[in-house]
Amino acid sequence: MKLPSYDVAARDAPDATGFRIQLPRRIAAHPLRQVARRLLLALLVLLTTVLIVYLDRDGYTDSTDESVDFLDAAYYATVTLSTTGYGDIIPASDGARLVNILVVTPLRVMFLIILVGTTLEVLTERTREEWRLARWRTHLRDHTVIIGYGTKGRSAVQTLHAKGLPKDQVVIVDPSSKVIDSANAEGFVGVIGDATRSDVLLRAEAQKARQIIIATQRDDTAVLVTLTARQMNRAAKIVAAVREEENALLLRQSGADAVITSASAAGRLLGLSSLSPSAGTVMEDLIQQGSGLDLVERPVVKSEVGRSVRETDDLVISVLRGHRLLPYDDPTASPLRSTDRLITIVRARPRPHPAEPEERRPRE
Repeated sequence: MKLPSYDVAARDAPDATGFRIQLPRRIAAHPLRQVARRLLLALLVLLTTVLIVYLDRDGYTDSTDESVDFLDAAYYATVTLSTTGYGDIIPASDGARLVNILVVTPLRVMFLIILVGTTLEVLTERTREEWRLARWRTHLRDHTVIIGYGTKGRSAVQTLHAKGLPKDQVVIVDPSSKVIDSANAEGFVGVIGDATRSDVLLRAEAQKARQIIIATQRDDTAVLVTLTARQMNRAAKIVAAVREEENALLLRQSGADAVITSASAAGRLLGLSSLSPSAGTVMEDLIQQGSGLDLVERPVVKSEVGRSVRETDDLVISVLRGHRLLPYDDPTASPLRSTDRLITIVRARPRPHPAEPEERRPRE
């Protein structure tokens, strides 16, 4: 289903800590365009009133010179619509008074609504966004927090969304307001701030998250974020990316469940591609989401219990048994148990509907 386009106007005001939450919302007209439209409407009401008074100028009395010209009509319309009412020009005839009751008074009310409407709209919008934010915080749980929305963070979100994770179950945390604006435009909730601070992660409801993905630009930042996130949420699965392999152990000691070394992984792929371009193409196909081959973790189905790894319909490369990851050729991997999970290579297929459970996909 195609999602509606979103803008970044829905946000709570920044506070003294320097961060805020931005909820995605539907695109609205630019504020300057809205103000200009209101000013044009107010000017139109004013000109209409001036014209009405000037056409019926014989029914009005001016206490200074007893005659009402165009300037006097404009003056009377201005002080009347603004409810100032000096009383130096008054409707004297019954027709002029009737016109004031039936026409000028409604125009005065309309004029005030147009001018005050901007303030009322701001107050209403503010109340509505506070309600949305409170409702979002109440219902959000078991979600995914993405720390850093650069190339790695975007790729992680795309993969998760392609696997069926709804956009409303993803919260992006990044110190750049422009990055969060971009995330909002794609329909994700964003938190602007430094993720090494616990109060920023609290705004992202990291204490209730099921998994936290750390894709920062610096390794030292990733370590600090991992320490803060693990202290806040002991049960969440934390996956972190680092540039240098020597920092991977430090990330694991800080509380990361899995660490991806981007620099060494890219280097190995480059080396493999130089030795065997075909093998490099296959590996790149496995990494890319949504086309060609795909890596899938699935449970063991009932018909596979008690069978060996080679007797399954899929190409199994590993067996996850408890907390142990067994290679496909490990003698202890067979026979398969009902509690095992299989890491398989399958043909990629379109993303299932979020409500559709992930099932075993046979190899084609």
